Amino acid sequence: MSADGFLKKYLPTIVLLFAIIIFMVATFLSGNWVQKGAPQITLFDGILLIFVGLAAGLLGGLIGTGGCSVMLPILHFWLGYPAPLAIGTTLFAVIFTTLSGAYGHLVRKNLDRSAALWIGGVGTLGVLIGSWLFTILVERVSVLNLILGVVFLWPSYRMIVEGAGIAKPKAVKQEEKNIPGSRVWMGVFGFIIGMLTGIVGLGGGYALVPGLIYLFGAPVYVTMGTSLASMIPLAVIGGGIKVAQGYVALAAGLILAAGTVVGAQVGAAIIKKFKPNILKLIFGIYFLYVALKFITGYFGILIW
Repeated sequence: MSADGFLKKYLPTIVLLFAIIIFMVATFLSGNWVQKGAPQITLFDGILLIFVGLAAGLLGGLIGTGGCSVMLPILHFWLGYPAPLAIGTTLFAVIFTTLSGAYGHLVRKNLDRSAALWIGGVGTLGVLIGSWLFTILVERVSVLNLILGVVFLWPSYRMIVEGAGIAKPKAVKQEEKNIPGSRVWMGVFGFIIGMLTGIVGLGGGYALVPGLIYLFGAPVYVTMGTSLASMIPLAVIGGGIKVAQGYVALAAGLILAAGTVVGAQVGAAIIKKFKPNILKLIFGIYFLYVALKFITGYFGILIW
């Protein structure tokens, strides 16, 4: 690869990583490194967060999600972050995942810009409404956990059936670069996804990807990039609101972001060389476990 080609593909990633480092230093110097209600980050926690971010970014680059479904349960269940703080921190980290992953797909022409603008543009209105609903539900953490559990059922089902070969995305010609269907309906679809993003802090890829494929007949590879690009305004607005509301642990969010930026580029680079069925099956089973853990917890039944 020539120097110009390398810069075209990876300069934005380098810039994002540099921005994250500057943000880390500024956060530390301002005294906001430790968020109220968040556990202290040990060396082990920091290393774990980097690897979690890498895994989330890799998954996002491969199957078009922001990686929230990986980061949120680990923050909440394994590192002890309260659900509202885990939601806000995850959505904040996804800002960087989507920027990195979407650009990676853009330079590889795996993206329908028109569809992304309609979904992301109208979706921002949904994020604003969802963020308002979040302020109501935050006082009812058990209900919030139940909503999270129900939301996680969809990506777990989708990944398990596709990973196991029970169901497959609609076959499309590889050379197709546009997503068919009404742009107005895409806007409506984006609005619904935006509301969920504001409420549960998941970037929306868990619903965007299957929705674009099964509802609009989108080409699979183009779906991945379009999904990530659509999530950029949702994550930026939703994550920004969560920061303003005080529901983001900046230290954890920035460490996760550093990992996701790199992982998303790797996923975007290898998507056409890698058949993610096994990966989908593994993560689908994991998401099903997370969903059951959230739902049973609402009813007072704790599972490990």
